[in-house]
Amino acid sequence: MALKTVTDASFDKDVLNSPKAVLVNFRAEWSDPCRQIAPTLEAIAAEHGDTIEIVTLDIDHNPATAAEYGVTSIPTMNVYQNGKVVRTIIGAKPRSALERELDSFLSA
Repeated sequence: MALKTVTDASFDKDVLNSPKAVLVNFRAEWSDPCRQIAPTLEAIAAEHGDTIEIVTLDIDHNPATAAEYGVTSIPTMNVYQNGKVVRTIIGAKPRSALERELDSFLSA
């Protein structure tokens, strides 16, 4: 299952105005850690899509949003709730570690 891609243009509508928590995976196509974490995020999205939406944003094609949120390392995963960043996770992590960090959003 491919994750939804958001852009600078769609970010407000798709992320900030979402009724549920949204994890945005700030990534780049050339980044090995970004490619490594993609299947993990897809699996979490498939299992927990009713409580959290997981989307991706390519920082090379959408630099304005990445700059606005101070993304300097990838992958950076920000969780947004009610239009605000409520959690930031930097770097590729094993699924169990990622699920621990997202626990409060996965069981909401």
